[in-house]
This record gives sequence, structure tokens and C-alpha cells, in this order.
Amino acid sequence: MFQIELNRRSAFAAIMRTGEVIFHATVRHIRKGHGNAIIGLLMNMLSTVMLVTAYYFIMSFAGLRGAAIRGDFVLYVMSGIFLFLTHTRTMADVARAEGMTSQMMKHSPMNPVVAIMAAALSALYVQLLSAAVVLYIYHALVTPITIDNWRGMMGMFLLAWGSGVAVGMIAYAFMPWAPTVVNLIVTLYQRVNMIASGKMFLANSLPAIMLSMFDWNPLFHIIDQCRGFVFLNYNPHNTNMTYPVAVTVIAAVIGLMGIFYTRSYVSASWDARR
Repeated sequence: MFQIELNRRSAFAAIMRTGEVIFHATVRHIRKGHGNAIIGLLMNMLSTVMLVTAYYFIMSFAGLRGAAIRGDFVLYVMSGIFLFLTHTRTMADVARAEGMTSQMMKHSPMNPVVAIMAAALSALYVQLLSAAVVLYIYHALVTPITIDNWRGMMGMFLLAWGSGVAVGMIAYAFMPWAPTVVNLIVTLYQRVNMIASGKMFLANSLPAIMLSMFDWNPLFHIIDQCRGFVFLNYNPHNTNMTYPVAVTVIAAVIGLMGIFYTRSYVSASWDARR
């Protein structure tokens, strides 16, 4: 029953062991949505295409197409949809990752940090692969597209993912205390970002009174900055990269503090409330 480790593992061996645990937990999290990984990816791609199509027609009928950037309108729509989905789905996956009282936590290599990393990496894998495949299909079958600065675009994509992880960590820390309320807040946050993310319009085209209604949202800054990297003819003046980076770091610190605090008070009876 009890085992004594005669030789203590080196730091490198411990890192490799933790990485292996995160890898297996990530694979498990990806396959949790659907038993067949390929079908699960295709379903995510289909939902992405449907959302892009829906917003394409909504913006066309609402007369917002003329206010878009001079360039490919579908690429303009996708640049907002991809980052929106990456941020909100990552946040929801991290917030609803394996809880501190779940059965998986009874295995010694498993811990909340591994659960968070698995949920975050699985969301990044699915969203990045879906976006790349959709962009390639559009480029190959419909019309060739040109991205002005793909390195900056990828940086904003990763920032959208990282900010989603940070916000999700705060929700994950409070989930054991009030799961119903936190789940409601997570869903409300996703719905609010349907509009507050600013994926349907440009920050440069907003008057000052309307800009103040959106510039609190780090995702609004990320999407606007991303379009500055994607399109040659757009230079964002009303947003910056410093604000979302600062919010991400602060949210991550608050989330880690909340997780460590919650772990010190965790009880097996909390699992009945999830």
C-alpha cells in the first residue's frame, strides 16, 4: 500500500512527468466532447462556419458591410469570429474543468493546475486547427487571401486564448463555492461578448460615447488590434495591446490566489452541489 521513493526525481524528470500527465489529460478532455476526435473537430468547424455565415448575412443586411475595412469582407468577419470563439470557449472550458472534488483528483499526479492546463490546451488545439482549416478551405476554394502580418495575427490569437484562460481560472476558483451562480455568470459572459467583443465593427469608426461602452473589454482591444495586423489598410488608433496583457496577468494572478485558497477549504461534500 505504501511506497517509499529511494531516489528523488530530478527537476527535469518531474517536469517531464508533469508534461506527460498534462498531455494525457488534454487528450482525454478533447475526446470527452465526442468519442471520435475527427468528428468532434468537424463539428467544431461546422459550428464556426455557421457562425461566420450568420454574421456575414446579419452585417450585410444591417448595412455594416460598407463600414468594414477595405479588403476581403469574409476575412474581416472571420478575424472577429475566430478570436471571439477562442476566448469564450477557452474561458468556459477552463471554468468547467475537472473540479477539485472530482474523481480524477483522487489520482496522485492529478491536480487543479493539470486540469486547467488540459482544458486550456485542448481548447487551443481545437480552435487553432479549426481556424486554420476553415481559412485554408476559403483560400483554396473561394478566393485567395492575403494577411499583412501573420506573426502579429498569431500573437493576438494567443492573447485571446490566454485572456480566456485567465478569466476562466477566476471562475474555476469560485466554482466549488457557488456552482450554479458561477455557471450562470460564465454563460452570461459569453452572451455579453456576442456584442461587447466588437467583432461586428471597428473601433476607429465608433464615436467617443460608444467607444466608452466597449473599451473596458480586453477582447475588444484584441480583435481590433488583430485586424490591424491582418489588413494593410487599417491602423487601430483607439485600442492597444497593453490593456489586454495587463488584464490577463492580473486575472491569472487572482485566479491562482483563488485556486490555492479554495484548495485549503475544499471538501468532498461540495461535489454533490455540482
